Amino acid sequence: MAGPRKSEGEPPVDQDEVEQFLRINPSFVESFIQKHVATETLEKWVADRRLTTSSRKPSLSKWKFAYSNGMGSPTSSTTTHTPSSADKSVMLKNLALQLQRNPYVPNLLWELGVCISSAISASSFVLYLMDTETNCLRRFSQLKNSQDLQDYHLEEDMTLATYVCKMREPQIMSRVEATARFIRGLGDNNENLERSYYILCHPIIRADGEISGVIELHRQDPKLPFYLDDQEIVNSYLIWGGVALHYADLNSVMNKQKRQNDFLLDVVRSIFQDMISMDILIKKVMNFAQKLVDADRASLFLVDSKTRELYARLFDTGIDTESGLGTFESPAQEIRFPVGTGIAGQVAATGEILNIADAYKDQRFNRDVDKLTGYVTKTILCMPIFIRGSVIGVVQMVNKKHGTFTKDDEEAFATYAIYCGLALHHAKLYDKIRRSEQKYNVALEVLSYYNTCSEEEFEKARIVGVPTAEMVVGIDDFYFNPMVTEDFQKIQFAVHMFVELFGLSRFDLDSIYRFFLTVKKNYRRVPYHNWTHGFTVAHCMYCILKRTDSFRRLERLALYIGALCHDVDHRGKNNKFMLESSSPIAAIYSTSTMEHHHFNQTVTILQRDGHNIFGKLSSEEYKIILSNIKQCILATDLAQFFANKIKLEHLVDTDAFNWNATDPRVLVQAIAMTAADLCASAKPWEIQLETVNVIFLEFYEQGDMEKKAGRTPISMMDRDRADEQPASQVGFLQGICIPCYDLLHRLIPEANPLLEGCKLNLYHWKELIEEQKRKAVAESDT
Repeated sequence: MAGPRKSEGEPPVDQDEVEQFLRINPSFVESFIQKHVATETLEKWVADRRLTTSSRKPSLSKWKFAYSNGMGSPTSSTTTHTPSSADKSVMLKNLALQLQRNPYVPNLLWELGVCISSAISASSFVLYLMDTETNCLRRFSQLKNSQDLQDYHLEEDMTLATYVCKMREPQIMSRVEATARFIRGLGDNNENLERSYYILCHPIIRADGEISGVIELHRQDPKLPFYLDDQEIVNSYLIWGGVALHYADLNSVMNKQKRQNDFLLDVVRSIFQDMISMDILIKKVMNFAQKLVDADRASLFLVDSKTRELYARLFDTGIDTESGLGTFESPAQEIRFPVGTGIAGQVAATGEILNIADAYKDQRFNRDVDKLTGYVTKTILCMPIFIRGSVIGVVQMVNKKHGTFTKDDEEAFATYAIYCGLALHHAKLYDKIRRSEQKYNVALEVLSYYNTCSEEEFEKARIVGVPTAEMVVGIDDFYFNPMVTEDFQKIQFAVHMFVELFGLSRFDLDSIYRFFLTVKKNYRRVPYHNWTHGFTVAHCMYCILKRTDSFRRLERLALYIGALCHDVDHRGKNNKFMLESSSPIAAIYSTSTMEHHHFNQTVTILQRDGHNIFGKLSSEEYKIILSNIKQCILATDLAQFFANKIKLEHLVDTDAFNWNATDPRVLVQAIAMTAADLCASAKPWEIQLETVNVIFLEFYEQGDMEKKAGRTPISMMDRDRADEQPASQVGFLQGICIPCYDLLHRLIPEANPLLEGCKLNLYHWKELIEEQKRKAVAESDT
């Protein structure tokens, strides 16, 4: 109908326009009523409103009756937007069918929202799901990826939905009122809100009192607000939905348990089949851990109970796109760090779970790894693995692919960790058995080749006795030539050097004879790493020890015996060859393979009857001397030299070196062992040249075997590239020998002859290279 004209010539104001104006401007309505409407009129309006509201109550009972009996339909003023009983039956049947087909709670709530929206003739609805861990409402939609939709924190983001969630009470209001009342109104990303006039927002509460979410219903018709009976209809649906959610939860728990059982069955079937290889087992443990908690990467650290350290043999480098499994790399050396250090170390020390939602906010997280690799660590779940109440390992899972690690992830992994603990424990037992078998095979091999020194050799040594200083002229000189000395004479000289250094007050001479004779016999007849080389290194160490008092008594003893025995039972092949040829020794020792074997052979000789030269030492001294000898022999692995040199050089350069500190002393001993091992490079030129020829003879034998096995040897082991000998020696002297002797000279100036002799030999090798060039030019001219 037409409204009053504002002025002549203007069209009349439409009633709908007036209503819309009043709804948008509630403050104007309030002001107008206060000024122009009498109090009696207001009281009459309130009384009429109460009568109207009470008259709508039967519509809900009729709605319920129509549903339960399939008869009649509501006749109240809300009938125009209430579906028929047949429609309700169909909706609820569809909802029950949806529960049967897909009991996933978010989908079930979505279908419930569709039914509710239809039941009360809502134009649209928005479903929010409660995330109890983050205390947020997350908008859910089947039409979009819910990860792209907005989260609303209950304490920080004040919207109508968060208010209803906190208060646990439904709210009916207009969009204008919601926008004015709440800071963020209805949120940022709701479609069609500009066309919505009325909002009904209702909490979704389970039977156990926990809140599952909030449903927000909209109407776009300005003439159809929501009433209390609409709210009761919604509530009735949600009561039925609460029952449905209860059964959905039961179904979810059963399905989750079934999936977990199937997963653990796969774990048992797969892991326990491959306990013969610790590396394969570790890969499988990490792969299954990734799958279990949907992590991007995983690492397994095992606990070394003897050293109280964590160590890792393999590292996850990402997912293989074809297989979907993690790819792993072995570091050059085992990564080790003390229990209690870092996140994994903390878990190993306490046995407690660490679930870190933001790695960079945790002070225990080491950011250097990310800087080196370019990988960005966000979330971390670190879990202990127990066996018999003790932590034997720690699994660290990084970056959950969707969200953060949850309590469910922790509980699932706790069960999985039981099987991991059993598998790792039995794998270690199997590994010990396998290593014992390999040691047995090595022992048989050694025994088949060697024998203890004969009684004839021993009696001969006793009769000859310890040579006097007059009988060993030149033995105190760094440039002494061992190559012109017979093997038995070297035994006499070695005994003389031992007595000169340590005397006989605490040593049995017969044991010394037997030990030295058997050591000689345990050096194989290979071109270079033979008894002559062992004696030469011991002689160089003797010369160093004679000139300095920097080392303590047990250190000096370990250095001399370590030098004499440092290459016992050497096969003439390097560590790399032993690993690539699957030698039984390589199966026992994965790093410093031959050096570990040399030490164990030394201990084996000491344990033979009549060979224990340390028999008069106390038990504590015996432990110390064996530990020191092991350190000395392992230091002859050139792979360790570079790290030792860097550490020691830094101490010297910064004036931080202290002879009274343990660690610097150990480093000096290691450098001294390397210096003695390489002493042929400091001998007079004729001896150096002859030694190099012998060394390359041994190298070429290894190179020939590598070629026979289908591998390509490095240039210095390839006899077809013999012309490169001078160049390789120049590189060897400049890169290893001279830096070693220079550092030793800075700490023990009396070792200067080694540095000077090496420099002189470097000059000769460079001369040979120049001579090669001159010959090449002459030949090209010819």
